[in-house]
Amino acid sequence: MSKTYKIGVIGGDGTGPEVVREGIKVIKAVEGLEGFKCEFVDFDLGGERYMKTGETLPDSVIEDLKKVDAIYLGAIGHPDVKPGILEKGILLKARFSLDQYINLRPVVLYEGVETPLKDKGPEDINFTVVRENTEGLYCGAGGFLKKGTPDEVAIQESINSRQGVERCIRYAFEVARQRDKEKKVTLCGKTNVLTFAHDLWERTFNEVAEEYSDIKTDYAHVDATCMWMVKNPEWFDVIVTDNMFGDIITDLGAMIQGGMGIAAGGNINPQGVSMFEPIGGSAPKYTGQNVINPLAAICAGGMMLDILGEKTAADRIENAVKKVVAEKIKSLSAGKMGYGTKEVGDLVAELAVDGVKV
Repeated sequence: MSKTYKIGVIGGDGTGPEVVREGIKVIKAVEGLEGFKCEFVDFDLGGERYMKTGETLPDSVIEDLKKVDAIYLGAIGHPDVKPGILEKGILLKARFSLDQYINLRPVVLYEGVETPLKDKGPEDINFTVVRENTEGLYCGAGGFLKKGTPDEVAIQESINSRQGVERCIRYAFEVARQRDKEKKVTLCGKTNVLTFAHDLWERTFNEVAEEYSDIKTDYAHVDATCMWMVKNPEWFDVIVTDNMFGDIITDLGAMIQGGMGIAAGGNINPQGVSMFEPIGGSAPKYTGQNVINPLAAICAGGMMLDILGEKTAADRIENAVKKVVAEKIKSLSAGKMGYGTKEVGDLVAELAVDGVKV
């Protein structure tokens, strides 16, 4: 009997619903071939709902999201809503409420995709960033003193627990074991300045490493990590880091792998409900024009299937995307692909069904 997965869909704002629609198209194309089925359930969350009702992510919806097998997200961000309201009220609340304590970001350059790095190719840019996703500076701890006066003080605190740090580091070592590469984990931090939080990270990293004798380890300050990602990205296999540093270096990673149009990520709770999304924003200026690139959302859908245990289906989707970027589309940029949004989705779906190998 085939397995059925219940997938919560948050199309979100701008072009988010358009790219998710293409991802769902691709998933539906492969599900029957691999003996599973996805039941998609829409959740009305985003800027439009907020402007009508004042709600971002109600607790009742959180309870509904706890009952799905995974969440497929398009994009959050509305031009008529003040920055931070939707991001904190929907994205961060979902991550914290569902304990999605890992942000998983593959940084992979596909053949045919241009990188701004001179003399670097797919053999050089292939690593994964494991970012702690529910602690650090994003906890919202802190406050103001004498706000709005010349004597104003603002405090933002970074919260790092031994449990939170250890489970993130341990996940990174497991990812390194599974990857067919060097089997090395690099801790990215700033131990020379952040002598409390990153002392905890470094000590925990070294203690966990003792349990993984088959995995190499090294350390790099976050500024050095950024430099080496540009100069020698081939040095990295798995990078593990805290919430803020991970947020920064994964955007750099998206650029060196060809841009936001191909970058996908997952907010992972290994024991619960995970959420998958393209890294790019909602791009409201392209809404409804059939020009936005859906490949990052399609890749996020493939990652979702992989985490759910449907690896063969995920491989079908990734191989199809590789074929499309190598031989079909002209560019990853909106309006310059040589195909419309829907047509790119059609191409990937067709090639995924064919089981193309590249």
